[in-house]
Amino acid sequence: MTPPRPDQPSIAGTDQQKFRSGLLAAVGAYVLWGLLPLYFLALVPAGAFEIVAWRILFSLVFCAVLITATRSWGRFLAIARQPRLVLLMGLAGALIYVNWQTYILGTLSGQVVETSLGYFINPIVTVLLGVVVLRERLRVLQWVAIGVSAAAVVVLTVGYGAVPWISLILAASFGLYGLVKKYVGPSIDAVSGLSLETAWLTPVAVVQLMVVSQLSGLTFGDGALHTTLLVLTGVATAIPLLLFASATRRLPLVYVGFIQFIAPILQFAIGVFVLHEPMPPERWFGFGIVWLAVAILIADMARAGRGARSEPLGPVS
Repeated sequence: MTPPRPDQPSIAGTDQQKFRSGLLAAVGAYVLWGLLPLYFLALVPAGAFEIVAWRILFSLVFCAVLITATRSWGRFLAIARQPRLVLLMGLAGALIYVNWQTYILGTLSGQVVETSLGYFINPIVTVLLGVVVLRERLRVLQWVAIGVSAAAVVVLTVGYGAVPWISLILAASFGLYGLVKKYVGPSIDAVSGLSLETAWLTPVAVVQLMVVSQLSGLTFGDGALHTTLLVLTGVATAIPLLLFASATRRLPLVYVGFIQFIAPILQFAIGVFVLHEPMPPERWFGFGIVWLAVAILIADMARAGRGARSEPLGPVS
């Protein structure tokens, strides 16, 4: 067998480079998602509805710039001519709108810890949706993780004195969003998908800005730094998504499944140690049960390896 020439990378070397670049992309995506609470808090005095509206509009602008820069309008228009895909992206847009609005409302109202809970239980919701919607058959440990998570929600509900709605809405909306994206995944790239989603949401964003301007006034234009940060919400939305898309092309999904917990861990740490949100004993106990469920799910993913049935997705907050 003829050895490879020195100027030709070996297949093993190429695979290692692909793995390393995918790993860096995945870690980068989840670290950025994990730090988003600090970014959104820096946008105060803008309220949640103004922030989401600008986020939608500037994400669409940024995607248009990317499509132009990469000369991908032909591919985008080919997708836009398929009514089924366009309608599915409308559904995805509605789900991600609920997710974004809930997340930012939670963050600005001092409930970052509760938002992190939503993303800890999101992979378990994804597994449950696989059973309910896709009729998948779960392994024993997956059922155990679902049962433990349900117990955790009960404990946290008793501890809070109320159902942790923010967490449940975030987990459910992003779980369903991931289901739609999984269905259309082979047919649409990340930038085109986000472009169509935000295009669907543009009328909602415009109406929100009009209402906010009448009720409390818009903060856009109140200082160069504040305005720049609002404009950059589009970049802050698209960059982690593109890193995530790059990672999923280069890494086995089981690795992405492990790495996804970086985001809620960072959000939890920000809520507890930076923002000093209250953590009474019953809340620690509830989170402990959630972390047990997560550990069970990780153990199951490790055992299943490349053959894992569920497809964990990261937060698009």
